[in-house]
Amino acid sequence: MSDEPDDSGEADDQTVSRDRSLRARWIRLRAVLTHTTPAKLLLLGYLSYIALGWILLSLPFAQATAVPAIDNLFIATSAVSTTGLVSVDPGSSYTFFGQLVILLLIQLGGLGYMTVGSFVVLTAQDRMSRLRREATKNAFNLPDDVKPKLFIRSVVRFTLICEVIGAAVLYVMFRQQGVEDALWSAIFHSISAFCTAGFSLFSNSFESFGAHAGITLTISALSILGAMGFLIVVDASRTLSGRSPHLGFTSKVIIRLTLLFLLIGTVILMVVEPGIAALPANERLLTAFFQVMTASTTVGFNTYPISALSHSVLIVFFFLMVIGASPAGTGGGLKTTSFAALIGLVRSTLKGRDRIRFFKREIPLQRLQDATAGLAYYLVLLAGAMFLLFLTEADAAFDVVMFEVISALGTVGLSMGLTGELSDLGKLIVVGLMTAGRVGILTFGIALATHDESREEEQDNDLVL
Repeated sequence: MSDEPDDSGEADDQTVSRDRSLRARWIRLRAVLTHTTPAKLLLLGYLSYIALGWILLSLPFAQATAVPAIDNLFIATSAVSTTGLVSVDPGSSYTFFGQLVILLLIQLGGLGYMTVGSFVVLTAQDRMSRLRREATKNAFNLPDDVKPKLFIRSVVRFTLICEVIGAAVLYVMFRQQGVEDALWSAIFHSISAFCTAGFSLFSNSFESFGAHAGITLTISALSILGAMGFLIVVDASRTLSGRSPHLGFTSKVIIRLTLLFLLIGTVILMVVEPGIAALPANERLLTAFFQVMTASTTVGFNTYPISALSHSVLIVFFFLMVIGASPAGTGGGLKTTSFAALIGLVRSTLKGRDRIRFFKREIPLQRLQDATAGLAYYLVLLAGAMFLLFLTEADAAFDVVMFEVISALGTVGLSMGLTGELSDLGKLIVVGLMTAGRVGILTFGIALATHDESREEEQDNDLVL
């Protein structure tokens, strides 16, 4: 017989203890997630995507050349937020695996954290939890009469259909133009355009194809479809199927304002911008339209050098980038519906009306509150970020810094050349701005806010009374 002690019983006890500890931690984590707010859940979700992307892009076989960790973080954030600002060239800095990671991050970011997670849940069990329903409505600003389950499925179907058709059309034209790896480029740019990400495998974006109507109009169509919002898709399907007699008010506002911005902006650029005005007539219209489209949809591609724009045109770009795309879409900015609410507030105030109206419809108080709070928080972030960037990028011009901040906050992706020259601290500031822009300016503020102490104060007052 051996005199050595039998440690198997002790090992079993340690295993049981470890399992109980892990189970207890998992239960606590589920409790925290269950009781968290939708805004915090969205922020945590996007941060998890960014962290995963950062890790994958940092792998040696993801990089064609050595890329610093801060730049991998920057690219991962820009992809998840569908911004398109790049501190290194994705086409030459990353291998096929790295580019594939970037594309998957763009797709996840474009669909949205709640869309991807909810679609997986619906595929598995055909139902959504209350928190997931609330978070989905919060993420896409859905009206009460739109069911999140129907919306999620419609979003995924519409996205895949648009991206497949876009890739097929681009593939034919890229092959005709002799583009290297035409199929991969077509897939990459189709997804990047629809998700309004602005990432390109071409070092000069689409400047080499500025006069090619087929390529630029295909990219424009994908970007506009993504930016106008999935809400219109659901609304249109309900109208065509007879479940609704006509398009909803929100859809009408989105369509009218989007077309109005594209029309007026194109005319202004054709007339005011000297470099564009000197182009031949057809090319002038195409170039002006594409630059206005890229700013208003926040897609971030360009066929004309952004650094060459005149100051008067930059004001137009500031306006378009601040407003951005539409709710329940892939673009960023304050959103066209918030702009409509603010216009209604101003007009009604100037006319002395008791009720706030837009397009002869009364705007709910909650919509007005969200729009004004979003604008106020946007201005705070804008001023704070510019102050910090002027400390870290002391030699940068005022308009260049302002353009960079607005582009990052609106997840636009256009730059006047500052992105590649940012210091490490400057890149971290822009990373924060892009994250805020993807989550949503107001949602980001709500996620960072502390708990509402007014309820506790009301309870204390009740006890005193």
